[in-house]
Amino acid sequence: MVTKIKPKDLTWWSSPAKLNLFLHINSQYENGYHQLQSLFQLLDYGDELAFEVNETGLITLADPISGVPDADNLIIKAAKLLQQEINSGSPQKMGCTIHLKKNLPMGGGIGGGSSNAATTLVVLNKLWNCQLNEQALAKLGLSLGADVPIFIYGKTAFAEGVGEKLSPTPLADTCYLVVFPNCHVSTAEIFTHPDLPRNTAKIDFSEYQFANTRNDCQKLVCERHVDVAKTLHWLLEYAPSRMTGTGACIFAIFEHRKEALKVQALLPNEMTSFIANGVNLSPLHNQIQSHV
Repeated sequence: MVTKIKPKDLTWWSSPAKLNLFLHINSQYENGYHQLQSLFQLLDYGDELAFEVNETGLITLADPISGVPDADNLIIKAAKLLQQEINSGSPQKMGCTIHLKKNLPMGGGIGGGSSNAATTLVVLNKLWNCQLNEQALAKLGLSLGADVPIFIYGKTAFAEGVGEKLSPTPLADTCYLVVFPNCHVSTAEIFTHPDLPRNTAKIDFSEYQFANTRNDCQKLVCERHVDVAKTLHWLLEYAPSRMTGTGACIFAIFEHRKEALKVQALLPNEMTSFIANGVNLSPLHNQIQSHV
């Protein structure tokens, strides 16, 4: 019998944000997915999840997300996917109640939902004693979304393919001011739009420089979302800045946190933001390693 955990005794696991420091779309596959190149920068800031394991076979979210049915929730989907993977032919049905502290904006292009799914897979793999390796977890994650594997591998990396072919790439310490313009951008709408560039030439990752890259989604999103365009224009006055993913978040790059804090203090009141450091290893993986 699994003992019910009191809320104060819950272990909270990191579900970090990511930035696409650049995003080049090279072509489109016949199945509709896009071939791309990107540089995923993991951050030391994100959501947090906690898991109460049970043997009822039931998977529930302690605090459902408003406007997101369980059937569409990547956290629930990830847990059920792992459950199906380990429960075939087994009389024991592992379940759990999942708690979520949501710090990241939804629809921001910083990987909140994908990171939540990855944390769910990685942590439940440990708590349920599934013993799946990283490659098996990443394969499950990819079926949930192209951004899930980067969080499962947990290393800042260059990405190719649909985002699943990853090459770990340590970066120098950098501070980021990430600003959310308080609008939602539909990833599906951007990636299916006829005006999205789909023929950017591939680059050699060894020659990467921020100034020589771009986000191929940025122009289209700015044309369709004036708040994103205004935020980008505002931040460019202070530091190198770019939209991440399909938006809506814009990030500005600083060498020192104190510089980011000064600019954050000047932000218009209607903008929400956070400051985070880029990390080469996910905070979640630091936690997992310390719990071995």
